[in-house]
Amino acid sequence: MKVEERGGGEIGSSPEERIPAPAEEEEEEKAVDLVVAPPNFGMVDNGVFRSGFPETTHFGFLETLGLRSVIYLCPEPYPVENAKFLMMNGIRLFHFGIEGTKEPFVNIPEDVIREALEVVLDARNRPLLIHCKRGKHRTGCLVGCLRKLQTWCLSSIFNEYQSFAAAKARISDQRFMEKFDISSLKHLSTSLS
Repeated sequence: MKVEERGGGEIGSSPEERIPAPAEEEEEEKAVDLVVAPPNFGMVDNGVFRSGFPETTHFGFLETLGLRSVIYLCPEPYPVENAKFLMMNGIRLFHFGIEGTKEPFVNIPEDVIREALEVVLDARNRPLLIHCKRGKHRTGCLVGCLRKLQTWCLSSIFNEYQSFAAAKARISDQRFMEKFDISSLKHLSTSLS
């Protein structure tokens, strides 16, 4: 233990106690990075996680999840650093480019959500992370449609969506989830255990 006096001397340091070398302090700082989750991170179900866009500071945390796949819902190309991280860790990228929009009558493409749900429900792809830019709207719609497939009631689906979207919740997203037709996916197993 190291305690400084007003004069700058140390109190409480015994010869047995050792002050860590700078390299050890750097290693301890790196260890702290392991617990830095991406923004808006949450567990959806066994082996299914959601978040906002992961930065390089979140890679240590993502390694602890043992991911097999990442579902990326933005139209922009995946950044080089993130792609390298996925490649180095044997993580497969599924890129479903959905435009982010605040327009009330611009529809989210149902066929793309269906394809993404098929990836989520395929046990070979889990554990997986679903993310978009902020982890609110596109991610929220995909998770909401998964919940509908899992036979959640709409009020619970909307509550979960609103807990991640907060003040940015969109009626158009909720309308999309409500009207999303799950009949073509009912043959898939929704058990994520």
